Amino acid sequence: MQLICPQITVSNLPNLSPFHHPNFPFPIPHNKCGPVTASAVVKGSGFLSAIGRTIEEEEYRKARAEVNRKGLGLEGYSIEGLSIGGHETCVIVPELKSAFDIGRCPSRAVHQNFVFITHAHLDHIGGLPMYVATRGLYSLKPPTVVVHPGIKEDVERLFDIHRAMGQVELNFDLVALDVGETYEMRNDLVVRSFKTHHVIPSQGYVIYSVRKKLKKQYMHLKGTQIEKLKKSGVEITDTILCPEVAFTGDTMSDFFLDPRSADALRAKILITEATFLDESVSAEHAREHGHTHLFEIIEHAKWIRNKAIVLTHFSSRYDIEDIRQAQSKLQSKVSAKVVALTEGFKSKYS
Repeated sequence: MQLICPQITVSNLPNLSPFHHPNFPFPIPHNKCGPVTASAVVKGSGFLSAIGRTIEEEEYRKARAEVNRKGLGLEGYSIEGLSIGGHETCVIVPELKSAFDIGRCPSRAVHQNFVFITHAHLDHIGGLPMYVATRGLYSLKPPTVVVHPGIKEDVERLFDIHRAMGQVELNFDLVALDVGETYEMRNDLVVRSFKTHHVIPSQGYVIYSVRKKLKKQYMHLKGTQIEKLKKSGVEITDTILCPEVAFTGDTMSDFFLDPRSADALRAKILITEATFLDESVSAEHAREHGHTHLFEIIEHAKWIRNKAIVLTHFSSRYDIEDIRQAQSKLQSKVSAKVVALTEGFKSKYS
């Protein structure tokens, strides 16, 4: 027996049907007898409503994942912590056992052996006594705290006050590192400070890996010959410093144009502030308060040689969606991967 299927059309459907909308993203399903009507799809299978629910659930899932994500994996390093302008900054790189600034001493910072303070505003240094005290509580070795030379004596006095008030020992090594000076963290890592431009004395830091490279004049030699030279006391290698991670802290964009900041702009990862992101605040306003506007980073993008850029220190006026939009604007201007540290910020999906 031969079955004849009637031709089904959508010509009599009202124009409000989603299939008539030029932006409807899904093709009209067909069967062997012809196209299936919109009404048949809606009434027969719940196809459209199911797809709508799926889209909404997927968007919500992605947005929630952005809200809940902790840390960033970049160039072999994990970048953790939070940085909210005027509230708290503490950026942690566990592989380097280091934290940059410590506004409130998050628990993750306690197990870092080094803290690098960029400047003395409380949202960047306020958690320092608690950090030192908590390490003592856990019987961890005294940490190393690196500061701008201009605040070293004030930091010492601050800890003397806490020792007197609390009748406790607060043991740590305090290092004053001037711009351009180098401090050895371990035999394969050093840190060097560079000049930044905030409203009070400030500086950024670059952490370098230390590598040994055979000197050119010995490259043609065989292994036994090189070993003989080495045993005789001849220095056969050059020391190479490779910039790994740079952190600016609060600063105007001037550091982009300073030749002494070249290593910060060619480190594998640059962690820099972008306090203001859109036209609601001008670049001039950002500069008046010692900060950087996203538009200035875009303006200076040609100097960036980093493999990854981590934007931080956004004003609390922004939500995650604002930050993602700003991130995309910069990404279109640089070859480096651009990411944003958004922990602590709210989303419309929260």
